[in-house]
Amino acid sequence: MEVRNIKRYGNIYEKIYDIENLKLAHKNARKDKTYYKEVKMVDANEDYYLSEIQKMLKKETYEVSTYEISVINDKGKERELCKLPYYPDRIIQWAIMLQVEHIFMQVFTTFTCASIKGRGIHKASSLLDKYMKDKEGTKYCLKVDIGKFYPNINHSILKRLIRKKFKDKRLLSILDKIIESTPENKGVPIGSYLSQFLANFYLAYFDHWLKEVKRVKYVVRYMDDIVILHHSKEYLHQLKREMDIYLDNELKLKIKDNWQVFPTTIRGIDFVGYRHFYGYKLLRKSTCKRFKKQMLKIRKKCSQGHKLNYSEWCSANSYKGWLI
Repeated sequence: MEVRNIKRYGNIYEKIYDIENLKLAHKNARKDKTYYKEVKMVDANEDYYLSEIQKMLKKETYEVSTYEISVINDKGKERELCKLPYYPDRIIQWAIMLQVEHIFMQVFTTFTCASIKGRGIHKASSLLDKYMKDKEGTKYCLKVDIGKFYPNINHSILKRLIRKKFKDKRLLSILDKIIESTPENKGVPIGSYLSQFLANFYLAYFDHWLKEVKRVKYVVRYMDDIVILHHSKEYLHQLKREMDIYLDNELKLKIKDNWQVFPTTIRGIDFVGYRHFYGYKLLRKSTCKRFKKQMLKIRKKCSQGHKLNYSEWCSANSYKGWLI
C-alpha cells in the first residue's frame, strides 16, 4: 500500500529568480563564509552578479558546475564530500530552497530528524526520551541503519517522488539537472544544502508507510538511522522483514547487516551520540573521549597565549552543544 499526497504545487519557478529572493539566498548562503573569495566577489558587486544569476534562470541556461570532491574520516567512516562553487551554484540552491522548503516540510513526519531546522540530535534524543516513558510499550528496540544511503539514492525514483509534490515544469527541470549532475550519475552528494532535503524527502513516504500503514507508534529517524520501539520482539522481527521488502521494492535500498532487536531494559539505546536509559541518558563513551582530547588540545593552546582559529572555535562550540 502506498501513501499518497494529492496536492501538487506549481507557479514556483518565477519566484525563485525574483531579485529579492536571490538577495535573500545570497544573504543566507554567505553566512559563516564571508572569507570565501567568491563571497567577497559577489559582495563587491551584488546587483551585477545576482542579475547574472537571474538571467541564467530566466533563460534556463544554468548548468551545474563541476564538484570539488574530498574524502573525510567521520568517526571511523570514510565519507566523500562533494562541494559546489559558491557562485552561482550555492546561491541558486538557496534560492530554490527558499521557495520549496515549506513544501518539503509538509511531507516530513514529526519523527523525521537531521538536517532540518530545530530537528537535530537533541530533537531525536528527546523523542526517544518521550517514548521511553512508556516502559511497557518500549521493552524491545529495533535499530537499523540503511547501507550507504546517500550514494545509493536512485535518481529515477527520486525524480518520480519529487513529481508527487511539484508540477512546475521549469522547477522540475532545474531539480533534474542538479540531481543528474552528481559524480558517477548516482546518489546525492553529502555536504550540499539541497541534498540534505532531497535525502530526507527520499525516505519521507517510507516514514508515512511506517506511521500510517504499519501503525508504528514509537519510531524516530535520524537521516539513515532508525529506531523503533515495541513491547514485542516478534513484532519487531516481522516489521524488519517487511521494511526490507518495502525499501528494496520502492527505493532500491538495503538495511545494513548490523541491524539489531534487543531488550531496552538491559542495555539502553545507543542513538545520536547518547546512551538512552529509562529516566536518564549518558554521552556515548567515544564522544566523551573525543571531547576530552579536543578540549585538552584547545586548553593547551590557550595557556600558551595563542588564539583559537575558526575551526577550533566551531569544534569547541559543537561539543558544548552535546552537553546542553
